[in-house]
Amino acid sequence: MAIKVSYVAKESFNNLRRNLLMTLAALLTIVISLSLAGAALLFRRAVGNATVTFKEGFEVTIFMQPEATKTQVEAVRKEIEAMPEIDKSEYVSKADSYKDVQRIFKNRPEFLEGFAGPSDAPEQFRLRPKDPDQIDLIGTRFKRRPGVYSVTDFQAVKSVLAFTNKIQLVILIVAAALMVSAVVLILNTIRMAIFARRREVAVMKLVGATNGFIRLPFMVEGMLQGLLGALAGFGLLALGSRFAQNSLRASENKILETLSISTGELVGTGVAMLAVGALVGAIGSALAVSRFLDV
Repeated sequence: MAIKVSYVAKESFNNLRRNLLMTLAALLTIVISLSLAGAALLFRRAVGNATVTFKEGFEVTIFMQPEATKTQVEAVRKEIEAMPEIDKSEYVSKADSYKDVQRIFKNRPEFLEGFAGPSDAPEQFRLRPKDPDQIDLIGTRFKRRPGVYSVTDFQAVKSVLAFTNKIQLVILIVAAALMVSAVVLILNTIRMAIFARRREVAVMKLVGATNGFIRLPFMVEGMLQGLLGALAGFGLLALGSRFAQNSLRASENKILETLSISTGELVGTGVAMLAVGALVGAIGSALAVSRFLDV
């Protein structure tokens, strides 16, 4: 028995309409689960882009103790000049360091009370590594040098990345659980469609309809639910991404502005969501057909 595309489409949409409540529940679950999964992927991309941007402009700053001797300062300077890992270095005097303190804390006078003048400000060395991955190496090398008070390094950024990775893991776990729920809902939707058409299916078998002819509309129904849910989820994700990007651009925080994603990354995530949506629908429909359709 020949299978017509118009017949398959008509029967699939009729099945969706007959079980509208279950269909909407399945669609909503797919929308939420894939939106969460897509958001986690985009968030990971944005954090990765920000990390690259941040590391490329990252400087290691060595703060000398205010009472550090000239000998100690010169020893640090010579060691910096001898390091091939350092691309560029800048020395900041006590006077310039004090100006920086006044500028940074101009609205917080309580922090300036501990500085009687330039003599209380630390001398600094600002270093730009040739390779961003050598930041830790440079920072560790100077932390215990005589006269050094502290060294800024990449540990704070690593802590942020570890935290964001945990958030992404939680989001993906929740999304996976919801996708399993979507498979179950699609299975139940198709099971109800099969039950509603049980007599029609029996008649079709009697007149010689093939297994593929009977099963195909139900399979297409499941895939349609997955694709429609994924499409709606991508639309929701695209709107949320655009709003987030506009908000970040409008902020005055330079670090937040680096949390950006390209149009290509957004489209790539959308394609992945559509593929996963179709797969979820196919799995749900295949399980339903093999279990509840006796052909």
